[in-house]
Amino acid sequence: MTTTRQNGSLYTNIQNNIATIEFGHPASNSFPSELLERLRKELVSAGNNDEVSIIILKSEGEKAFCAGASFDELVAISNLEQGKQFFSGFANVINAMRTCGKLIIGRIQGKTVGGGVGLAAACDYVFASENAAIKLSEFTIGIGPFVIEPAVTRKIGVSGTAELTLDATSWKNAYWAKEKGLYAKVFESINELDKEIDLMATKLASYNTTALKEMKKVLWKGTESWNDLLEERAAVSGELVLSEFTKKALSKFKK
Repeated sequence: MTTTRQNGSLYTNIQNNIATIEFGHPASNSFPSELLERLRKELVSAGNNDEVSIIILKSEGEKAFCAGASFDELVAISNLEQGKQFFSGFANVINAMRTCGKLIIGRIQGKTVGGGVGLAAACDYVFASENAAIKLSEFTIGIGPFVIEPAVTRKIGVSGTAELTLDATSWKNAYWAKEKGLYAKVFESINELDKEIDLMATKLASYNTTALKEMKKVLWKGTESWNDLLEERAAVSGELVLSEFTKKALSKFKK
């Protein structure tokens, strides 16, 4: 069951010091700007909540995890400011994940594209199903994964990011992603996936919260410049989306 709301849905459930944040959108769990901003705020809120020790990030349904940013909004961009604002959506969420102070477990149950790969990379520990293939297809429309690149490269290295970005029309399967370090564990079924996530989250939530918070700082050491860096990258993408190449590419997809 997935939401039919055009601006998507976002729900948080807190039990036993575990906050499960679930997002959804009828277009393969893609993100309009409004939903990205709601997710950013929810991550900040969970990070500041003393009743929360661990965060689980998941999406609705059993198919796609996330199809990236809203294509309808991408097509509608008409100036530099709109472009920068649009691409800042995932930048703001990644920075919220980085700085929220709570370890984040990612549940990746299905295919993931573009910004969705960035979300997975910004999680601290990721469980995936074997259906969780990934793709960065930005080059095919004349832009690039510039905003999410720092998060992706941090997990899979420069060579992995190059392979994923340059081969823009190919899916990489979940086992490739695990081998590169994006996923920690891959499971054959969603039932197994959820069972192991519950076990891990419960175990982590029983640990010293101060130790967990300090470990989060250690894991993200060296990323202190990302607020400025990702904003700069959003500006690059915002300019590219206005190029003749991209306008022509996007025109093929307009209804």
